[in-house]
Amino acid sequence: MLKRTHTCGELRKENTNESVNLNGWVNTVRLHGQVIFIDLRDRYGKTQIIFNSDDYSGDFEAVKKLSMEDVLSIKGTVQARGENAVNPNMSTGEIEVIVETMELLSETAPLPFVITDRESALEDLRLKYRYLELRTDELQHNIIIRHKSYQAVRSYLSEKNFLEVETPILMKSTPEGARDFLVPSRLHHGKFYALPQSPQIYKQILMISGFDRYFQIVKCFRDEDFRADRQPEFTQIDIEMSFVDEEDIYSNMEGMTQHVFKEVIGTDLPDPFPRITYDEAMSKYGSDKPDTRYTLYLQDVKQFTDMSDFNAFKSAECVKAIVVPGGVKYSRKMIDELTDVVKTFKAKGLAWMKMDAGHLTGGISKFFEDNLQKEIKNATGMDDGDIIFLIGDERSVTEKSLGALRVEIAKREDLTDKNNFKPLWVTDFPMFEMDEETDKLTFLHHPFTSPTTQDVNELDSDPESLKARAYDLTLNGYEIAGGSIRIHSPEIQNKVFSLLGLSPEEVKEKFGFLVEALTYGAPPHGGIAFGFDRLVMLLTGSNNIRDVIAFPKTTSALSLMDGSPDSVSEKQLDELNIQIKKKK
Repeated sequence: MLKRTHTCGELRKENTNESVNLNGWVNTVRLHGQVIFIDLRDRYGKTQIIFNSDDYSGDFEAVKKLSMEDVLSIKGTVQARGENAVNPNMSTGEIEVIVETMELLSETAPLPFVITDRESALEDLRLKYRYLELRTDELQHNIIIRHKSYQAVRSYLSEKNFLEVETPILMKSTPEGARDFLVPSRLHHGKFYALPQSPQIYKQILMISGFDRYFQIVKCFRDEDFRADRQPEFTQIDIEMSFVDEEDIYSNMEGMTQHVFKEVIGTDLPDPFPRITYDEAMSKYGSDKPDTRYTLYLQDVKQFTDMSDFNAFKSAECVKAIVVPGGVKYSRKMIDELTDVVKTFKAKGLAWMKMDAGHLTGGISKFFEDNLQKEIKNATGMDDGDIIFLIGDERSVTEKSLGALRVEIAKREDLTDKNNFKPLWVTDFPMFEMDEETDKLTFLHHPFTSPTTQDVNELDSDPESLKARAYDLTLNGYEIAGGSIRIHSPEIQNKVFSLLGLSPEEVKEKFGFLVEALTYGAPPHGGIAFGFDRLVMLLTGSNNIRDVIAFPKTTSALSLMDGSPDSVSEKQLDELNIQIKKKK
């Protein structure tokens, strides 16, 4: 192998007449009789190299047999391209290298898909040969953006006196929301470690330990059911601070997010970030992570449906609507497709009317007399050519269903410019929500979130009405970070555990070490965790989280490249004292 003097993205016109060595992969081959043009590629770029039978000292016939993705080492001389031959789409487009000698370092097997065209294969095939897909320009760009994001986060937080501290990967299983991945102990039969869903408890203990500003870019693990764009292992920017309130969190995290976007993609984010309460977000957008790049607000129309002859909404707790400008074009088939969308969110159906020549037509319009139609038009701002969609049900069903409809319509109407970034804080979340399956209170964030009150009696009197000192940072319809001010009083922490239905024995078994730590002088503290994979996805403009992770799992948590999860030997199971039960 010739030791490279330059990368394939480095040479410029100033290098003309220099003797250079390049190493890389064959990206394209173009045969022109006694002249062969090859684009040689590495992660830095591409350089056009030329084999001319008059100048090349090696076996010219062997060069003709080169294939895409063969690995070459070449020596040659840089020459400027002719004015008409300059390629403005390549950083090295003003030059080419006339090859004198070449060594074939590695010959590729027949490719399962075309490297230069990701769309030439389904995702499962590309994931099986991930090492080939990672050679594509798009994924190399994404991984570079990921690297730059790591560095931007670390530089900002380090400058602000945050300490990067590693926390254990093998820890105690604690009920924090999702299902744990368990790791059996060979030395302690019948005992298990858990992989961390997050370093939540450890970072709180670091605050009790006196490390007032902590961060970690950390792997987290959740054994969740199959969901698109969810990974069983994911990366978090984990942050905790002592002696702070919400305003300290907002200002520091806005600064970090602005720094990352500016450093990585040269984008200026607003300063400060706007805020909205959870109740406002659900009422106006039907989502606790609203995309504010477009309007399509939810509007309350119950007063109008109550005055109409449309009886299906009379008993509904809440009736809301979305007006879609130009929606008169929506066919019955399209409306049926949108109806299917809202039904997945438990809506019973989707009512609609179109505005034509100042009158509502189609759908349920016959149940609304002329004066009522005028009132609806004036209240909702409908114009000719618009369509209004209505849902009536329990408030949560109505708002969530219309929120999903709003997102679907935005996709269809192409209202989501991926280069327009709209950050938004969502605040004042409910402290608890009712679990429909168990009919018991459960936490909306996690059980260590501080309520807005520190009065134990208030916690007892009406827990469902309590607000949490919790906040989410959203961006373009995605939650990119979530956090809270934590409970630092052992009395309040025990009361919250009690409201969640945990007995004192369960608290001691699962969380005893944390509650005990709180009794030894815990400072007021709070923090946040960023979903790093999702943040990078937004920075790259991708809509698939797997495109920004080097070796992701499928939506069913499989690694197609290495075949995991896989069975293990009986010997390994015996060492762990584990027996596999037959599936019923």
